[in-house]
Amino acid sequence: MKNMARYRRRKRGNAIFLTLSTFSALFGLAWLAVILAALFYRGLVDLTPATFTEMTPPPGVPGGLLNAIVGSLIMNGLAVAAGTPLGLLAGTYLAEYGRYTRLSFFVRFVNDILLSAPSIVTGLFVYEIIVVRMQSFSAIAGAASLMVIVVPVVVRTTENMLLLVPNGLREAAAALGAPRSAIIKAVTWRAARAGILTGVLLAIARISGETAPLLFTALNNQFWSTNLYQPMANLPVVIFQFAMSPYEGWHELAWAGALLTTVAVLGLSVVARILESSKRN
Repeated sequence: MKNMARYRRRKRGNAIFLTLSTFSALFGLAWLAVILAALFYRGLVDLTPATFTEMTPPPGVPGGLLNAIVGSLIMNGLAVAAGTPLGLLAGTYLAEYGRYTRLSFFVRFVNDILLSAPSIVTGLFVYEIIVVRMQSFSAIAGAASLMVIVVPVVVRTTENMLLLVPNGLREAAAALGAPRSAIIKAVTWRAARAGILTGVLLAIARISGETAPLLFTALNNQFWSTNLYQPMANLPVVIFQFAMSPYEGWHELAWAGALLTTVAVLGLSVVARILESSKRN
């Protein structure tokens, strides 16, 4: 009888927690669906060919987001191009060379701090070391602030993916006389490339919507500019400024820009999940 009563009590408790968990998940998904529905409803209406072919306009004048889109692509590309090799090499060191050393413990600790630090702190840091010394906002400073966000994501993903590679593969390559560097390049990197690529895609998705770091570094530019040493337009800051303005035309462009950013982030996240699933299978 005691065992039966205990079983029933545990079954009731399990049912209660399962119900609460399901309700919480559905509650969050419902709000996400409402936000996405509103975004697509407004964004699709305001998304026109001019959005991709015209510059950000002054108040009361039709325009588009061409300079902001190109500026975001330039700074995101520079951030990923500079941050990915650093993160890849640091993650490789943590997983392959110094797995249990004190330096690795310190690097992991700092990396965890960077992963959880607010992005505005990154913007302030880069502002002090680059913008103040250059005495000007610039695309270089914006890319540097985004790079600081990219690196810890790639480091964590690279280390985790390399640790999943069976040691038997390393031992087999070592038995054939391959040096450590050749084993890493030909065996472990190749075995973990899908997971590493997933980390890079997640890092791109992470920086695509960052506004605070760019406010302190790249600022914005209403005109077309590809000069890396001058302020450069970018989608997150344009969306922020246009959404806060009293002009209806700017509001429409802000909705269109928000839709573009959301679709890009969702697309990258879906691709990353697909690659992760294929790696597990």
